[in-house]
Amino acid sequence: MSTAAQLRRKKLRGNVGKAVVDYAMIEDGDKVMACVSGGKDSYVMLDALLHLRRVAKIKFDVVAVNLDQKQPGFPAHVLPEYLDAHDIEYYIIDKDTYSVVKQKVPEGKTTCSLCSRLRRGTLYSFAEEIGATKVALGHHMDDMVETLFLNMFFQAQLKGMPPKLLSDDKRNIVIRPLAYCREKDIAKVAADAEYPIIPCNLCGSQENLQRKKIKSMISEWDLMNPGCVENIFHGLQNVSPSQLADQNLFNFIDLSIDRSEARPSYKFENATISSSSTDSLIDVVRVL
Repeated sequence: MSTAAQLRRKKLRGNVGKAVVDYAMIEDGDKVMACVSGGKDSYVMLDALLHLRRVAKIKFDVVAVNLDQKQPGFPAHVLPEYLDAHDIEYYIIDKDTYSVVKQKVPEGKTTCSLCSRLRRGTLYSFAEEIGATKVALGHHMDDMVETLFLNMFFQAQLKGMPPKLLSDDKRNIVIRPLAYCREKDIAKVAADAEYPIIPCNLCGSQENLQRKKIKSMISEWDLMNPGCVENIFHGLQNVSPSQLADQNLFNFIDLSIDRSEARPSYKFENATISSSSTDSLIDVVRVL
């Protein structure tokens, strides 16, 4: 591996380590179930978690899990061969969600949403089966920013994809170790490592059309204003409820003025003031 490639991998691993520490993603004694699809993101995440296991002061286990959804033509041998070659503990779950998706979703409609729900439910259940205490997913910073805008544009919700999440039924904790990593950096590290990438062929590599639009929009912003994706993500870490409009997060109803402290000097001092009132505002100020 070239020096440049080593530096790229080191930087990415550093970002993973920082995210893990910042959000207490992994604790001593954890069993982390790394969900691997065969895509670039999950390969890079798995490598980073295995590296972290080697160098961290705490002790935890990592086990790779792949869900074979029985898509026609899916190269089922690729992941087992890779994981065996690298002596990585793994499980392969065979479950035909492909037929369910094709049966439930009308022809021509995007299948990503249903596919994700079926996959998530299966993986959560399997995490309990093997005693995994954390479920690691390969979502990165770009995914999180895109999800924020998807929810705002199409669901009227200011909601994103957090680095760490307790599932609705409170039976699993989901972690996203790549939260501080950009997709473009992940792609470079994956190319350097020459991972045997498996594309999603469930629907002919069909991409959710709404997400595709959002992704294109954000990519254009990123070209025009480098660093804007990072800034948007950091905005998710720096929320001011009083500056938004959700009455469940901030009590706008009972706001009241408090002038008990000494009055500050007037900001309009030396300004020219006109008024429709018969009393001069200057005189009123002098009286006060």
